Amino acid sequence: MSVAQTRSALIVFEHGDASVLRVEDQPVPGLSPDQVLVRVAATGVNFIDVYDRRGTYPHDTPFVLGREGAGVVEQIGAQVTEVSVGDRVAWAMQLGSAASLAVLPAQALVPVPEEVDLETAAAVLLQGMTAQFLVNDTFPCGPATTALVHAAAGGVGQLLVQLLAEKGATIIATAGSPEKLELARALGAEHLINYRDHESPAALAQAVRAAAGGGVDVVYDGVGKSTFDASLASLRRRGLMVLFGAASGPVEPFDPQRLNKGGSLYLTRPSLGDYIATRQELVDRGRAVLELVASGKLRLRVDSRVPLDEAAEAYRALEERRTSGKVVLIP
Repeated sequence: MSVAQTRSALIVFEHGDASVLRVEDQPVPGLSPDQVLVRVAATGVNFIDVYDRRGTYPHDTPFVLGREGAGVVEQIGAQVTEVSVGDRVAWAMQLGSAASLAVLPAQALVPVPEEVDLETAAAVLLQGMTAQFLVNDTFPCGPATTALVHAAAGGVGQLLVQLLAEKGATIIATAGSPEKLELARALGAEHLINYRDHESPAALAQAVRAAAGGGVDVVYDGVGKSTFDASLASLRRRGLMVLFGAASGPVEPFDPQRLNKGGSLYLTRPSLGDYIATRQELVDRGRAVLELVASGKLRLRVDSRVPLDEAAEAYRALEERRTSGKVVLIP
């Protein structure tokens, strides 16, 4: 089988807003012995891409955007043993995924079971593994846990609600519209709070504490700046604040003494990369997520399928919180 010499790719030529994105044809990079060439079926759109594009996580420009995808292996390097030509695979946290052909480390690939289509695999792996480590490792949740999930109708939020419900946890969900709150309820949230109904962080925290009958054990906050103060104020004594994103902007520096005054609180800022640091951990976590999808225990809402040429608008919708669920780019 002949391998294409060129590919379409979503390129960031300079850091900035979504207007800096360009789709261009470029030569397919050559393979090193431990790399694989994959024909991409779909690329997941994630907020980490926004950080990459803006330069929050700096990369030398130009570079190809995208950290997540799925497709079929077309070519393997001389030393690759993890996969074979024709395998269906998915990956996450690999910069350069938004292209028709992607060159990837073989060790970064997760097998996709036949019961899961490639678009779904591309849509679920990064956020699914994030939700999986958050509820199993960052804070081991169970029936005695009361958890607050901000942006519960978002990509990670929907998966967090489902995994928490599977564990029997009590879930308090926030979102910005009645429609999004009803979606969270359908996925397993018991208490619903429209954050637009509360004019201050103190008022939002008061609503959370009333729903919880006191403070919550853990807050899952991927919103950041606009929810951080309310999140801290919602915790019980020795509760854990899990800040895993900053959709509303980065949190301002703060006095750690606030953790003491709040009741010996804990704060963590985890990253998926540290929870898939080995090949075995990646495969185990990825397999766990895809098996949940295959069994129907983890449902994924794909908000939209967007051609690669329209990627800029897809990222604008994500940043303006106009999406409910996942957006995928189709090369």
